[in-house]
Amino acid sequence: MSAILSADDLNDFISPGVACIKPVETLPAAPEPPNGSELEHEVVIDGQHSSPTAGAPAQISLTDCLACSGCVTSAEAVLVSLQSHNELLNVLDQAPALQIRRDEADGTIKIEGLENPDSKLFVASVSPQTRASLAAAAGPGINKRGVGRMIAQLLAGRDGLRAGGKWNNAFTWVTDTATARDACLVLGAEEAISDTKIAKPILSSSCPGWVCYAEKTHPYVLPHISKIKSPQALMGTLLKTSLSRTLGISPDRIWHLAVMPCFDKKLEASREELTDSVWNGNGRPGSGVRDVDCVITSKEVLMLTESRGIDFFSLSKESIPAPSRVPFPDPIIQEFLFPSHQSREAVPAAGTSGGNLYFTLQYIASRHPGSRIETTRGRNVDVAEFSVISESGDRVFKAARYYGFRNIQNLVRKLKPARPSRMPGARSVGAARKASAKSSGSEYDYVEVMACPGGCTNGGGQIKVDDPLVIGRKGAGFQPGPQEQKQWLAEVDEAYFSADESDLQSGESAEKFSREGGDLIGGISTTYIRDNLAHWNSITGIELDRLATTSYREVISDVGKSKPNDTERVVQIASKIGGGW
Repeated sequence: MSAILSADDLNDFISPGVACIKPVETLPAAPEPPNGSELEHEVVIDGQHSSPTAGAPAQISLTDCLACSGCVTSAEAVLVSLQSHNELLNVLDQAPALQIRRDEADGTIKIEGLENPDSKLFVASVSPQTRASLAAAAGPGINKRGVGRMIAQLLAGRDGLRAGGKWNNAFTWVTDTATARDACLVLGAEEAISDTKIAKPILSSSCPGWVCYAEKTHPYVLPHISKIKSPQALMGTLLKTSLSRTLGISPDRIWHLAVMPCFDKKLEASREELTDSVWNGNGRPGSGVRDVDCVITSKEVLMLTESRGIDFFSLSKESIPAPSRVPFPDPIIQEFLFPSHQSREAVPAAGTSGGNLYFTLQYIASRHPGSRIETTRGRNVDVAEFSVISESGDRVFKAARYYGFRNIQNLVRKLKPARPSRMPGARSVGAARKASAKSSGSEYDYVEVMACPGGCTNGGGQIKVDDPLVIGRKGAGFQPGPQEQKQWLAEVDEAYFSADESDLQSGESAEKFSREGGDLIGGISTTYIRDNLAHWNSITGIELDRLATTSYREVISDVGKSKPNDTERVVQIASKIGGGW
């Protein structure tokens, strides 16, 4: 959304543009013990006595920000104290990492370092949009697949993070979120045609900026939002559950880093709905172990390398040698996360945000032989309508794409329910307008919603055209502006859709995948995805709904409303921290 924001760029003073309206809440200080002659007990309300010494600077965590009802933006006004490249380096330097050893004789896996409670197993997942942004910054000759290998070299290779730091720690596995994305696409398409309790139209949920906006400003759309987790969230749950169950270790011993194009993904990772309290506890959101411990953006990858004195673009573009790679504990999950066949390349028709709408349309069309997909352009490039027309000419499915908050506001207005009139017998306010509206959001079956105009390759955490790296590559005299940013985004999109001619799948792996994927839809085998999801369920013993779906909740704003009095506030705070009041 905006320029990068990190704890390093901030001080203890919050500027008016990012002021937090929530006061720092504290219980009253304990009163002085009474003398033996005193019979009275005094109740001290917070604020009556000033503290003799200044308190420590207030720190607002991402969880606090997400729970706050004060602001509607999700990333720009956040005082980030965690989830930065500095936090990543701090965690790496805490203690020696857990080491996975496999006995070549019997194939058993041994974990070394468990005696140190601070030691962790480091895993990472990287988005395709991040790889595309860094590929565009690298210039001609490097595509996103090559950048993916460079990121793996940085996080897990000999010349990357492992070469420095206190303990020479590195990541054991670096995965591509494209595999989790494929699973999300299949689950989302099945949800779109299932007889679920989700209200129509179903609104996509993979954009956390949009979800946070809906929770805080338009709660009436929450029943419409898809319950399927985003690729980042699903990958986090997959890694934490499968590793903790197969290795027999606690989820808090696994530290998961996600590299994403968007600052809002930091907020998504902080959601209580995406912790082990859901899949490893009572099934309800809570303050458990996060499925994603830290999120850094594409820009922060370069800040990370700079912190360690590494030139990212000089890293090897080759895969990490097989002898240096640690096999995943479960061979089926290993093949799913690190497929021997080449993963499918994105197609321009699917867009740059993962292809939720594109795959759903293909999925619906495959269920109606002879059908076709018709496209109607909207009022701008970020709005479009799509219809699946059967062989007989009937419309069987209607969907739309809405990118950018300007367009999202138009969508949510269409979905806003009519307000009951206070006059007896009168028509509900807005009912006549909705009945005569030429295009109502309720006529759609599915809508793909993204906060960023242009989609995820234009995320706020991506490298922008005014970055010194880009300006230096463009040469002297280059003046970044709106038109130059548009051209730069076109370069990122080109990198996103690029294919690697030298990395074509072998005949053996192609034949294997063809046998598994006899029901290919949009390049994805739904049977293959379903088989892997079933295996995930079997090795963890957790229902798929708890693994792959999430929930949302309204965040009620108290701006402009009467505040509780001192006594009520003390009771509320005490109840939050478990006080016996």
